[in-house]
Amino acid sequence: MVLTEKELFERDAKRDIGEELLASIREVKAGRYGSVHKVQLTEAAEARGKTGLSQPKFAELLGVSVRTLQEWEQGRRTPSGAARSLLHIAALRPDVFRDVLMA
Repeated sequence: MVLTEKELFERDAKRDIGEELLASIREVKAGRYGSVHKVQLTEAAEARGKTGLSQPKFAELLGVSVRTLQEWEQGRRTPSGAARSLLHIAALRPDVFRDVLMA
């Protein structure tokens, strides 16, 4: 059933949103709320996350556009060649990646 704007306002005026939020948080902490969804990170997203770099800085170090990096991170495109090797190094040794490429 679709409510009119007036009906929505009247319904929401009776609600205690703060208490509803606290109750939801308590349910989540108690493990009683919904199912858990796990998101599989792409190699690019995982590698960048380990380095702690922003998308623009990470893309610059890889020699690609931010848009290309975003496509890799979202799984719409797959890196190849040197970029794949650099991502692998960044994932395994983020300290070396930062030290070598940011020097």
